[in-house]
Amino acid sequence: MLQFHDPRGVPSIEATPYELSHPLGGGSTIALMANGFPDSVNFLDHISAALSELLDDVTFVPFDKGNASALASDEMLTAAAECDAVVAAYGH
Repeated sequence: MLQFHDPRGVPSIEATPYELSHPLGGGSTIALMANGFPDSVNFLDHISAALSELLDDVTFVPFDKGNASALASDEMLTAAAECDAVVAAYGH
């Protein structure tokens, strides 16, 4: 007989719901922050395509650190902070 083991442990602390949100659509701007890992830009391209189908009148602003070990520049962070929302992602 084959038996499966669930590797998930029992949480030791209670889950806290994520409460940050922003209504999107109607002229919203979403920053797409790729961290420089391979395919992080490609992944965010797919995310923006999927979101475009769900949200009306949304603009995407791409950012790419280009190097996963480098910090995002102050200029990049300032520009992304001007957007209504930010999607940060890495690839592999």
